[in-house]
Amino acid sequence: MPIGSTTEDFAMSESDSKTKPKIQERVVSIDALRGFDMFWIMGPDLGHWLVSSLVVLIFGYMPKGVAFQLEHHWGIFTAWDIIMPLFLFIVGAAMPFSLCRRLEAGESRRAVYLKCLRRVALLWILGMVCQGNLLHYRFADLKFYSNTLQAIAAGYLIATVALVELRRIRWQVVLFAALLIGYGLVMILVPPPDGVAGDFSPERNLAIWIDHAIMGSHHDGKPYAWILPSLGFGATVLLGVFAGHLLRSPLSDSRKIRILVGMGLAGLVLGWALSFILPNIKHLWTSSMVLWAGGWSLLLLAMFYGVIDVLGFKRWAFPFQVIGANAIVAYMVEPLFRFSDINKHLFGGLCSLGGPAESFLLAVCTTLTLWGLLYYLYRSRIFVRV
Repeated sequence: MPIGSTTEDFAMSESDSKTKPKIQERVVSIDALRGFDMFWIMGPDLGHWLVSSLVVLIFGYMPKGVAFQLEHHWGIFTAWDIIMPLFLFIVGAAMPFSLCRRLEAGESRRAVYLKCLRRVALLWILGMVCQGNLLHYRFADLKFYSNTLQAIAAGYLIATVALVELRRIRWQVVLFAALLIGYGLVMILVPPPDGVAGDFSPERNLAIWIDHAIMGSHHDGKPYAWILPSLGFGATVLLGVFAGHLLRSPLSDSRKIRILVGMGLAGLVLGWALSFILPNIKHLWTSSMVLWAGGWSLLLLAMFYGVIDVLGFKRWAFPFQVIGANAIVAYMVEPLFRFSDINKHLFGGLCSLGGPAESFLLAVCTTLTLWGLLYYLYRSRIFVRV
């Protein structure tokens, strides 16, 4: 069997084998879900801006419940917390359609790892660009590990090794469990210096202590951990890999959806149960958070797959497909808006005529402008890949 050929692990039942559907090599719902996820954070957090400004326009104020769900909170998983885990999950879901296909075609380990390392390096550099200090003359201002793209790089590296070296899904599942259990045990049993084991507070937990100890002044100073949670990043990407294996398998569409929903519900139950031992903290990417966020990611994928690829309702998802086709571009333009306020220079005067709707109109104009750029790239078949 070729290295990385794992779709055969999904054995077909007698009813499935009657039709023997072909293995899929492209799933539109993955592209659409990637675009949906990116919509919320592309540019100056456009999805967040659109929703919050629309809510204020309708109600005249921001309800506390909505505001709470659109922010990060230590130890409480909100709707806004799903964005980053879903991003990593989708990266994993796409890997069986690209990496496994190359392995099955006979591509060597060396070639696969070289491409992997190239992608990891580019993602790492782009992550540093997003911090805004890459070309700063002060070396101490560089923040080496503090960005979503770098978390993707770490998770992608772990998942690539798993796909190349572990031929069967069962062994990839073992690795997934080992990452979660290993990370959890370290956080519970190993105390930081001058601290206590099992401390999950923002200031005194082991993961953040390790980041400060290793990165020193290169740490961004925010209550996020990166080095030790890389184990969790790898687990999140692997969970996406399992979903990708399933979608690429010859199982029937109905069975794929049932399995995705079952996996999603199991992730929610296990994540909730584990949270009593390991708190669900997105800032630390705890093992319970991986399972909880993974459960929601699987359910979202099941919904997108069922509606788009199975029922065939694709037109509504086209705007998200356009974004997902150039997700890196959508993500990387954020510093342009952050540093130049280009959207205000272009549309500020016109939108000010809208009175109470000024913020919402500015958000709409900014969204349409950025989407128009991505649509031009899409129609020109220009796809920026890392």
